[in-house]
Amino acid sequence: MNLTHFDEEGHARMVDVSAKSKESQREAVATATVRMQAETFRLIQDKAIAKGDVLNVARIAGIMAAKRCSDLIPLCHPIFLTSVEILFHPDEHISAISIEVRTKSTGQTGVEMEALTAASVAALTIYDMCKAVDRSMVISDIMLQEKKGGKSGHWTRQ
Repeated sequence: MNLTHFDEEGHARMVDVSAKSKESQREAVATATVRMQAETFRLIQDKAIAKGDVLNVARIAGIMAAKRCSDLIPLCHPIFLTSVEILFHPDEHISAISIEVRTKSTGQTGVEMEALTAASVAALTIYDMCKAVDRSMVISDIMLQEKKGGKSGHWTRQ
């Protein structure tokens, strides 16, 4: 396997995408899960956490993180995002909130890192806003679910 973020001498580098002659529609979906105590879950659902509306703040934080991905992840290209959508899927039976992020762009490189960064930061924001009532929360299952566009085409997690 050829690692593209290293040159022939093993030095780190940003991949040159200028040779990619054609821009294409790019899309990525990433997810994360935050598990918590039942009482914490109820407080979030009731919008009764002292710091405010947890899910709306987490949504904004995730969108901001996607936009700043290249500032956070070394060697990541700055990307003009055309859309960042963040959905929350609360599951009362297991006291968990699943986060789903969909990022879109038209360009020469993919938007997977933006989606993963947004999912991670949204999860961290939920933790931060609720840690005063539940330090035992667990952030898990941060993963890419799907990517579309570019030379490698369409990929979906099985």
